[in-house]
Amino acid sequence: MAGTVETDPKLQQDGGAAAAATSDGGGGDPSQKAELDAGALFVLKSKGSWVHCGYHLTTSIVAPPLLSLPFAFTLLGWAGGIMSLVVAAAVTFYSYNLLSLVLEHHAAMGRRQLRFRDMANQILGPRWARYYVGPIQFMVCYGAVVAGTLIGGQCMKAIYVLSNPQGTLKLYVFVTIFGCFMLILAQIPSFHSLRHINLASLLLCLAYSACAAAAAVHIGISSSKPKEYSLPGDSTEGRLFGMFNAIAIIATAYGNGMIPEIQATVAAPVKGKMLKGLCVCYAVILATFFSVGISGYWAFGDLAQGLVLSNFVDNGRPIVPRWFVLMTNGFTMLQISAVAVVYLQPTNEVLEGTFGDPKSKQFSARNVVPRVLSRSLSVVVATVIAAMLPFFGDINAIIGAFGFIPLDFILPVVFYNMTFKPSKRSLVFWLNSSIAVVFSAIGAVAAVAAVRQMSLDAKTYRLFANV
Repeated sequence: MAGTVETDPKLQQDGGAAAAATSDGGGGDPSQKAELDAGALFVLKSKGSWVHCGYHLTTSIVAPPLLSLPFAFTLLGWAGGIMSLVVAAAVTFYSYNLLSLVLEHHAAMGRRQLRFRDMANQILGPRWARYYVGPIQFMVCYGAVVAGTLIGGQCMKAIYVLSNPQGTLKLYVFVTIFGCFMLILAQIPSFHSLRHINLASLLLCLAYSACAAAAAVHIGISSSKPKEYSLPGDSTEGRLFGMFNAIAIIATAYGNGMIPEIQATVAAPVKGKMLKGLCVCYAVILATFFSVGISGYWAFGDLAQGLVLSNFVDNGRPIVPRWFVLMTNGFTMLQISAVAVVYLQPTNEVLEGTFGDPKSKQFSARNVVPRVLSRSLSVVVATVIAAMLPFFGDINAIIGAFGFIPLDFILPVVFYNMTFKPSKRSLVFWLNSSIAVVFSAIGAVAAVAAVRQMSLDAKTYRLFANV
């Protein structure tokens, strides 16, 4: 199976070291190396440490969608918003750790899984991998690239409007400019090559989260306007759907969708490294998600917008110092470029596996030409979609409902139960089963709520709208 490396039983005890040797682009047994396609061989190089894993995880989770958390609070209220943040943090940390344990188990057995669909193929069967897990992972990751390109363009436009209030350039122009920047970053050859960029990304997310929270607290203290914390909607049905729409937004904020691909970048032996990386990531999550979500909702109440940075400007005039708004948008724009490149990696791996030749060198003309062309086309398509459909909030909720909830809340516990087969009398079995059932129901209702909200907002949609 492509992307799964079989090792000799004598080597099973080292947690898949032979697998790592074959996936680092050089060395190893040629017969083992031949089992890997070009995507696994070149994009998912296993050279990283647990620290690098922490950088990758942080960039893939702690991203500008966290700036939507105050808006999610407007649909949930204080109790619902805080409880949702806590539950989502606990469940995703638990689920990601379970997924890592399953990957470590297969590595120790000599079958190191490098991709989400490889796990599904091994555990659920090829049809589930081909027709369910593979497609929704692609939708999630490529959707994140589209959303990232859109946010990058919005940040650029915000900087432009503050610097030149009479300017006439439209949003799609900035989305296109940001897409051109992404064309360059997309050519970085492997996931492991992003480790230094993702360290910078970690620092940037801390910076803009601190700026957003500080600005919200400053505005909340200085403003004399009364704050309303009532839930929107004229009916119980409307408020209920709004709550599930908010849950989908929070699921997207905590979503990852590529734990196997991130763990694939770790050099063998892999045991325990993902847990350390998760601890780094969730320390950053606690410092950013809760500070931005709580401070933003406290400062603006039910007027919190889809991205809280929009609340820092009133009728084109910044409420906080202009340089502060410019700096915060700049930090956000830079970090979202790293996030978008990370979420490009599963797509790059598929493209490389389709058009690349594992028997040729990674930087030979045979591999470089199709790599540049296919990745460039991928970014161009994402940029065009982002410019055409600049409605980030609704897209965010749909991606969360249809993609992140199944990948990050449901499948990890299913994979664990099917792999380790815990006793039906054990707490682990019933906890995992309960998580799968509860979040399947939440995901189904959230999907309906997200589609409903998009249909309600459809009357305001225009292609290439200047929002």
